[in-house]
Amino acid sequence: MELRKKIDAILGTVLAIIMGVMVVNVLWQVFTRFVMGVPSSFTDELARYLMIWVGVLGAAYISGRRMHVAIDLLPTKLNKEGQVKLKIFVNIIIILFCLFALVVGGFRLVYITSILKQSSPALQIPLSVVYFVIPISGILIIYYKISDILNKQL
Repeated sequence: MELRKKIDAILGTVLAIIMGVMVVNVLWQVFTRFVMGVPSSFTDELARYLMIWVGVLGAAYISGRRMHVAIDLLPTKLNKEGQVKLKIFVNIIIILFCLFALVVGGFRLVYITSILKQSSPALQIPLSVVYFVIPISGILIIYYKISDILNKQL
């Protein structure tokens, strides 16, 4: 559980930093557009990529904190043992989804954009860097869900 707390702290800090950079970036965009009359060329693209990172990493963070939205209609109708089995089953489904969609699919996306040498139009950074957050988030969610199952935090 100590490792989990450290990962939570690091992830929370990274998300706060990204949000702070995004706020400053958007303020700069508004300032250059309306005060200076010449909009900054990179701010729109940077805000989009930061929003992607916040959304995807935020999903991992929320998953780790067990604060995600859940429909609890079925669990409330089961006894305690049935609820535990259902939660383990749901966590296994989440692990499988994250493994195939986020980790495997994410690494394939990163690989393809890296091979094709795709870069962003304004910032000229490799798109593989932008997309690398997808497998990172998948790995984090898998870690959290395995930790939940092993520590019976269901």
